[in-house]
Amino acid sequence: MTDTDVAPAVPAVPPRAPSSTRRRAWIVTALLVVFMMINFADKSVLGLAAEEIRQDLGLSASAFGLASSAFFLLFSISGAVVGLLADRIRPKWLIVAMAVLWSAAQAPMAVGGGLAVLITSRVLLGAAEGPAFPVAQQATLSWFPNHRRNLPGALIVLGITLGVLVAAPVLTWVIQHHGWRSAVAMVAITGVVWVLLWIPFGGEGPYATASGTGHGRDDKAAVEAAPGPARPKMPYRRILATRTWIGATAAYFGTYWVIAFALVWLPSYLQDSLGYTSAGSTQVVMLVWGLGGVVVLGQAGLTGWLLRRGTASRWARGGVGGVLLLIGAAACLTLPVAPAGAVTVILLVAGFGLAGAMSSVAVTTVTELAPADRRGGSLGIMNAVVTTAGLIAPTLIGRLVDTHGAEGYRYAVLITGAVLLLSGAAALTLIDPDRDARRLSA
Repeated sequence: MTDTDVAPAVPAVPPRAPSSTRRRAWIVTALLVVFMMINFADKSVLGLAAEEIRQDLGLSASAFGLASSAFFLLFSISGAVVGLLADRIRPKWLIVAMAVLWSAAQAPMAVGGGLAVLITSRVLLGAAEGPAFPVAQQATLSWFPNHRRNLPGALIVLGITLGVLVAAPVLTWVIQHHGWRSAVAMVAITGVVWVLLWIPFGGEGPYATASGTGHGRDDKAAVEAAPGPARPKMPYRRILATRTWIGATAAYFGTYWVIAFALVWLPSYLQDSLGYTSAGSTQVVMLVWGLGGVVVLGQAGLTGWLLRRGTASRWARGGVGGVLLLIGAAACLTLPVAPAGAVTVILLVAGFGLAGAMSSVAVTTVTELAPADRRGGSLGIMNAVVTTAGLIAPTLIGRLVDTHGAEGYRYAVLITGAVLLLSGAAALTLIDPDRDARRLSA
């Protein structure tokens, strides 16, 4: 055998993408961070204007909780359907359609109407926004190989936090000075402006068709796969039956329960149960989301460091996310019996702020597990299951408040602690992408 017969060695480290590709990757990521900011500004309007809307429309807590839950009526279904479509239609245009539709859905509510218009607008808005997070993650992560996905994935989650942090003071001011309908109109117009920027600059990256399993396996060589017989597509049911997908979904459910509670009822809880003013409750809400943003970035950095040192994803992702959920559970379970004052604030901020990191963990875990041509559906179906928490939590909390008054919030916080406890246990015991990827490829 001559030297020319020897196959060239595969580099241990994936080749770096051209600088133009890296620059485009971060432009797309930045646009999708803003996309998620607008998405969660839309969601937060109802919670920030809860008292004004209830007084304006004459709603009980149960009726307001029903209107808030109506947002999630089609949210989960559309998340699953569009997630499946994202494996067949370019995510760029799915994102355009979502942003246009959610801006249009808010127009009737901004103009006028009562409870029926409020519920209808929220149902349509939920249908338009349901697939936003998984499709945004799919589009973002298509620009990065597996071992570099933690930061961009975390930044998309950070967009959720930034959306609330920016929206809370701005929308609160608009609500107080110009009314809650003006705040709705403001976020709708912002969505239209974003679309005009996304169309020329958005798109999918070079890893959109690469396998996401393992460290660095979806590098450029994997994208430019050698010709050969087409491999049969893996059935979704095999992916959804893995312990990793089940564990990531169960853990993420706890995170979304907290998100739904925080978006819809946290300002009212702070004002009606803990005695905060409107301005004071806004400051605490910003602390909650601010801690969430710090934790999301910290988790991304820690997880990336662990993966680069060879730590298995079971611990680098599932372990880190699970521990954060368990700490949040302990804080929520302690909160109802804690003395009023600084201790209450610390426990509330920890209980609601630490859970958010699991959003990023769940997405990057499923992206690592699922083949590229099954990522959109796997993420979309996970999101559909997870967001049922948004359908349940606001209605349940509204019933508790109507039945028990301010004491109902204490029961709601205890239930939240129990949900986080189960979610953290699922993350620690079920998530293991390396194990399940081997089983899927067998």
